[in-house]
Amino acid sequence: MQSLTLIVITKNEAANIERCLKSVPFASQIVVVDSGSTDGTVEIASRLGAQVIQTPDWPGFGPQKNRALDRATCDWVLSLDADEYLSEGLQREIYAALSTSKDQAFRFPRSSSYCGRFIKHSGWYPDYVTRLFKLGVARFSDDIVHEQLVVDSPVATLHADLMHESFKAVEDVLAKLNAYSTAGAIKMRDAGRRSSLTQAVLRGCWAFLRTYVFRLGFLDGSRGFLLAVSNAEGTYYRYVKLWLMGQSQTGSDRPP
Repeated sequence: MQSLTLIVITKNEAANIERCLKSVPFASQIVVVDSGSTDGTVEIASRLGAQVIQTPDWPGFGPQKNRALDRATCDWVLSLDADEYLSEGLQREIYAALSTSKDQAFRFPRSSSYCGRFIKHSGWYPDYVTRLFKLGVARFSDDIVHEQLVVDSPVATLHADLMHESFKAVEDVLAKLNAYSTAGAIKMRDAGRRSSLTQAVLRGCWAFLRTYVFRLGFLDGSRGFLLAVSNAEGTYYRYVKLWLMGQSQTGSDRPP
């Protein structure tokens, strides 16, 4: 079997990091790049054998993941978020791929939970993500949020689920909604995008309809409704923040 480096970026992930790292028992190298954890994340990762690099700044998700990638030395790289872990089925598939496959990159479905339940519709499943690749054939985009893995080879598919405990409670939803809407607004502003209050309202409404109706979120029960609402809020606030950034640049206080 060829060797594998597991890379993870962290900040205050003490509740998740041990499960994440232990789900890849065949990793020859573990690289954790931490951006200022104060909850024991670094100590837990170090105890589990990770090479921990602490960074004083936060450049965004894409650049931070590339920092971790630059420390990888094995034949293959597996990139996980701290709140993700391999199912037993995916462990077996990846182990087999490292032993026999001639492909250079793999994607697999991701099963995400929302406030205690795994979501099977709402546009959340199957959420294919490319995370396993030969060293040297891929890098992450420089986006500060919603980064993409740019792969210079065809991508094959594995079939077992990557598990993702994305939102444990409503408090997690609200915290990420605020952080991601800000990062998303900055990304759009830097790309030359503009917004208005009317656009923010309309896009928020469309996000709810798309999640709950067109992507069958109603089949996910109460969690599907809550998810659709939070998607709508995240979209609304992203465009509101972009609109306010534009107003601060122009000094305008005109009505929207």
